[in-house]
Amino acid sequence: MDTSNFKFDEYLIKSKLKALNSPDRLTMGEEPFVNSAIAFLIIPYKDKPYDLVLIRRTKREHDKHAGEMSFPGGKVDPEFDNTYIDTAFRETEEELGIPRKKINLLGCLDDHLTPKGFIITPVVCYVVDQNQTMLKQDEEVKEIIKIPITFFANKKNYRERTYYIKKDLISVGKFNYRAPNEKKYVIFGATSHIIVNFIDSVYKAGLMTPGCRRIKCNDIRDKIVQ
Repeated sequence: MDTSNFKFDEYLIKSKLKALNSPDRLTMGEEPFVNSAIAFLIIPYKDKPYDLVLIRRTKREHDKHAGEMSFPGGKVDPEFDNTYIDTAFRETEEELGIPRKKINLLGCLDDHLTPKGFIITPVVCYVVDQNQTMLKQDEEVKEIIKIPITFFANKKNYRERTYYIKKDLISVGKFNYRAPNEKKYVIFGATSHIIVNFIDSVYKAGLMTPGCRRIKCNDIRDKIVQ
């Protein structure tokens, strides 16, 4: 794999993403689903491919995603958030201690639905300083993990299974990442699917099996209990 293709190119990435309010961006928002947003956070480097910043969530009672790997983010708070971009940046500052002024917006991906009833708006952005200090909020964040984009772009690292819903082929996948310190991390569910969507949208890597789709609201509405 030619890793030079994955050096940070702001113009390229922006050209492949969509504005939050673009009519071409897939959006969802209906009962009984809960709207939320995440920061698809990039750390750019001058001399090597960029990293993605993920977190392992702290195990907490009543947290449907406790202990999982995810991007910084959370539910929309109408008191503080005018847009989903506000939500993503506010949650990043709360969870990682990165001020909003230290992050630049690149664009957005299509909304993603989770089987647990959350609609996620992915906000793609990058830190201005590659050496940006991150201070985790212990109540919500167990670990902060930086993973090279080249790991996710390598199709050999992606494991996918498919199944049918009403004659439509549905794809679910995961990544098993082994850090330099030999610690293992499983990235699955919405987090892995958002990463795949980004890589396929920007680099046309073809990670997801052709002809597959992700779940939609109608697929699971009757199974969601709030």
